[in-house]
Amino acid sequence: MARIDTRNTVRYWVDPHIAGLSCLHADFTTHAYSPHSHDGFVVAITEAGGAEFRSRGRTDEATSAALLVFNPDEPHSGRMGHSARWRYRSLYLDPQAIAYLSRSFGMSRPVYFTRNTFYDPALIEAFRGLHEALDGGRDVSASDDLLVSCFGTLFRTYADGGARIPGAPRANGAVRRVVAHMRSSYAEKLTLEQMSSRAGLTPFQLIALFKDAVGLTPHAFLTQLRLKAAMRELRRGASPTEAALAVGFYDQSALTNHLKSSFGITPLQYTQSFCGNRRRNRDL
Repeated sequence: MARIDTRNTVRYWVDPHIAGLSCLHADFTTHAYSPHSHDGFVVAITEAGGAEFRSRGRTDEATSAALLVFNPDEPHSGRMGHSARWRYRSLYLDPQAIAYLSRSFGMSRPVYFTRNTFYDPALIEAFRGLHEALDGGRDVSASDDLLVSCFGTLFRTYADGGARIPGAPRANGAVRRVVAHMRSSYAEKLTLEQMSSRAGLTPFQLIALFKDAVGLTPHAFLTQLRLKAAMRELRRGASPTEAALAVGFYDQSALTNHLKSSFGITPLQYTQSFCGNRRRNRDL
């Protein structure tokens, strides 16, 4: 029987929705990577500790302040260095996932990075949120929004020469059409790719227009529509599970998390408040 290495733990999974996208969550105390390369892009963030890595003939550090990016087929290696621990999250984009992002941005040529470390706290936190969303693996709409937003910012800001991502056209009614579709079909499985296609835009353009016109991403707006619909279902006497599934959430926990995040209460607390009102009205 193989021995379990308690000093180094790894979780690796392939995303079930986007071909060519995989993720790793590692917690190392002794591991060292020999020189290697990947078929696609690698993006990594450090959560605790750090490591040394070697690429392009120089040695640099992986820390919580640095976003690491490696181009396809770019050799690199890594070791613990001065840190006693290295806990990090990474995303791997094989050619299929790169093609998906290129379509999402309307890009005509691939991007290339001339360095491996980028010091951008907001983008690091955004990639952490993306990785955590992919770790859950159930809210596809949220993951799509984050994937396109994170890589759109990375490509535009830090790729060599700045990625040429076509901007969104102004005042073409695209947001109104998508909003109307969301209002009538919020209980259905709506993806960013489907909605952007309906609007005649790339996913990146749709996100930009939505933020500008509505102040929310498409996923955040859809979540608010579903929350309000779920609250109507709860007022009619539906159970939290029934309400969640009726409006398009994947389970009761999703409804609970979103309701608590937005309004500070659980579905049960919301339901109980109406039960109390009904009892008081009967006593009058």
